[in-house]
Amino acid sequence: MQEHSRYAVGIDVGTKMVRCVIGHIDAETGVTKIIGVGEVPNSGMRKGMVSHLTGPAAAIDKVLELVERMSGHQVNDATISVNGTHILSTKANGMIAVGTNDTEVTEDDVARLEEMATTGKVPANREILEIVPYSYRLDGQDIKDPVGMTGARMELRANVVSALKPYVAHLRKSAEMAKVAMTSVVPSVLASARAVLTESQLENGVAVIDIGGATTGVAVFEEGDLQHVAVIPMGAQNVTNDLAIGLKTDPEVAEQVKLTHARFGQTTPGEVETKYEKQTYLFEQTDIDEIVEARYEEIFELIAKELEKAGGIGHLPSGVVLVGGGARIEGLVPFAKTHLRLAAKLGVPRGYSGASDGVERPEFAAAVGLMLIDGSGAHEMPGGEPLLKKSNEITKKAGGLLQKLLAKFK
Repeated sequence: MQEHSRYAVGIDVGTKMVRCVIGHIDAETGVTKIIGVGEVPNSGMRKGMVSHLTGPAAAIDKVLELVERMSGHQVNDATISVNGTHILSTKANGMIAVGTNDTEVTEDDVARLEEMATTGKVPANREILEIVPYSYRLDGQDIKDPVGMTGARMELRANVVSALKPYVAHLRKSAEMAKVAMTSVVPSVLASARAVLTESQLENGVAVIDIGGATTGVAVFEEGDLQHVAVIPMGAQNVTNDLAIGLKTDPEVAEQVKLTHARFGQTTPGEVETKYEKQTYLFEQTDIDEIVEARYEEIFELIAKELEKAGGIGHLPSGVVLVGGGARIEGLVPFAKTHLRLAAKLGVPRGYSGASDGVERPEFAAAVGLMLIDGSGAHEMPGGEPLLKKSNEITKKAGGLLQKLLAKFK
């Protein structure tokens, strides 16, 4: 590699799987070419949160071994996903006096306004991941970016995305045990949004639904801005557990049944067979359909409630985009259309070039998005100074990293 080759690394730490994508950034075009992809089973996680440090640390170490061998690049730091119901988006607003009517607004003024807006809104035990403004007002006029404009009074309305500090610290510690530093930490569903959404979808109004193993993330966007983020403590693993109980079989067999025979919108009766560890199991397809549909109906009821919190389905002309491993079930797109009364499609990661074996799958959306986010502050290797500080040194600013990425799709 050239002396100043630049790399981007995203690691999606899920409850059941850890996925990693490495990209090399072309110095002339800025295009990220994927050069390494890997996924391994995870342990020591519960509902998206670290419950045992050594489990995720071992999985991160193992997936890095895979991608480093494939790419020829040693990973020292990466942008990593955070998940769990502790992730919240909180409305915040504030107002400051800038000066006289002809005073020019500076970035320091914006930072001061941000501090005013968030003081007392985010408890001390929560870490602010991002402050995403959806409305500035300068002397009563709505504007997108106040820096450089003149006025006397400036107001801000924003979404503050935060996570509980202990859970972020546990994730950081697991990564450090695998000898990788967290360049930045991003909620999984927002990383997925970065990988699959288009600029027109963001402007029109769209929701990303990230159905993972133990959780389902919901992120709602309107007019290019993030409006709402939530994580539901239910995912595809709940479907597996239901099948194991309902079909009276082992969870490992139930997982194979889900992957092979779960579907929506078909009513063909009869027995189907599932092979696991050289044994063949027979189950009624109608039993499988009933169990799977019942759990997904519950998940989508909770999704609908989150969409209502964000302003309702009338604000989402572009509908919902489904990602995550739990989105791969046959017939889920029409199922989502019916239950949410919205347009729906399966999300496909985009914004990269090169060999992409496996990353076009919806379960790789978060890992690809994390890589693209990491690429926005990609560090020079080897020997160069990092262009982005470690996550625990970052002061998140309104209009910061995440918002800029979500607003500038190619």
